[in-house]
Amino acid sequence: MSQIQELHQQAMDLAEMAQVAKLRNNLDLAAQLSRQAFEKERLAAELIAGDLSAEPTRSILYRSAATLAIDCGEIQSAERLIAVALSGNPPTEIADELKDLFVQMNIQKYFARRGMVFDEANLQIFS
Repeated sequence: MSQIQELHQQAMDLAEMAQVAKLRNNLDLAAQLSRQAFEKERLAAELIAGDLSAEPTRSILYRSAATLAIDCGEIQSAERLIAVALSGNPPTEIADELKDLFVQMNIQKYFARRGMVFDEANLQIFS
C-alpha cells in the first residue's frame, strides 16, 4: 500500500472513530480524533499535490481534507485546500462539490458583510 493510501485509510479510520465519539457525547475525544484525521488526510493530499495527472484521486483527497478541516474549525485551511484542488484538473462533478463546499462555509459571512442575515431554515427555492 502506498504512503498516500495508508495515510488516507488512517484518516478515514480516525474520522469514523471521531463520529462514534460524537455519538457517545465524548466531544473532547471527537475533536482530537477529527484533528488527527484532518492532519493525515492533508498529508496524503500534499503528497499528490504536484501530480495533476492523478485525477480524480488528487481532488478527492483535497475535498476530503477540506471537509475534515471544516470539522476542526480550520476554515482558512479548508479554503486553501479547496483552492489547491481547483487549481488542478478535477472532474466537473468534484469541482462542483468543492465550489459548493466553499460557498457553504462562507455564505453566512458573505451576507453578514452586507448587513444581512442568511436564514437557511427559511430559505425558499423556486423552480
